[in-house]
Amino acid sequence: MVNIITLKWGTRYGPEFVNRLRGAVARHLRLEHRFVCFTDDPTGLDSGIVTHPIPPLDLPDDKARTPWRKIGLFSDELPIRGPSLFLDLDLLVVGSIDCFFTHAPDRIPIIHNWVEAYKVFKRRPEIGNSSVFRWEAGACGGIVRQYYSEKEWALKTFWPPQTYLTHCIRDRMVYWPEEWVCSFKRHCIPAFPLNHFLAPKMPEGVRIVVFHGRPDPDEAIMGYRGTKPHHRCLPTPWVAEHWR
Repeated sequence: MVNIITLKWGTRYGPEFVNRLRGAVARHLRLEHRFVCFTDDPTGLDSGIVTHPIPPLDLPDDKARTPWRKIGLFSDELPIRGPSLFLDLDLLVVGSIDCFFTHAPDRIPIIHNWVEAYKVFKRRPEIGNSSVFRWEAGACGGIVRQYYSEKEWALKTFWPPQTYLTHCIRDRMVYWPEEWVCSFKRHCIPAFPLNHFLAPKMPEGVRIVVFHGRPDPDEAIMGYRGTKPHHRCLPTPWVAEHWR
C-alpha cells in the first residue's frame, strides 16, 4: 500500500480540486494506494478520500497558512506510514505515475525547480520544487526536529519554503527525470508573442503538468489573460480532458 498525499486549506482551491486530483490518480496509478488529504475543511470531498487535520507546525501568523505547512508532513506523528507521494492540488496527472514510487527508492525525489524565462543564461540553481516529492511517511522526523532547532533562522532566511525543504533533504535529495514533470508556464505555453496566437501544447512523454502560480487548470481551459503580455494563454481544451 502506497500513499498519495495532498494539502488543502483556505478557499483558493475548493473540494473539486481534491476530487479531480483523486480521479486522475485513480486513472494513472496501478499500485494499491490510499488517497489522503490533510485539510482544515473536508466538506465536499469524495467519500473515498481519507482526511486528517493538517499536521501541526509552530509557525508565526504571517506564515501559518503558507506552504511552510509541508514541513509538518515529515513528522513522526503523522497518522500514516509508508511510501508517500505528495501532489499539489494545482497540477494535472496525465500519464502513468507508478514509476514515481520506484525511482531512487532510498532517496527523496523532488522536481528540479525551473528557472524563470529571463534567467535562461544563468546556471540553474540546485533547488527543489515541492509540487511533487516522495518520502517515507513516519521515517523522516529528523526534518521536523531540524526545523525546530533552527526555526527563527529558517523562517528569516528561506523563501519560498521549498528552498528550506531543499536545505533539509540535500543529502538525500534526487531529482525526478526531466521528462516526467513539466511546468505549464515554462513548457506548454508558447513564448511571447506566440502565446497570443498558438494554444499551449503538452510535451511528449510528460506524466505530470504543474500549474505553479497562474493560471490554474480551470483558468487555462478557458484561456487566461494576465496583467502582462507574456502572462496569457489561449483556451487549452486538453487540460479539460485530464482535469475531471
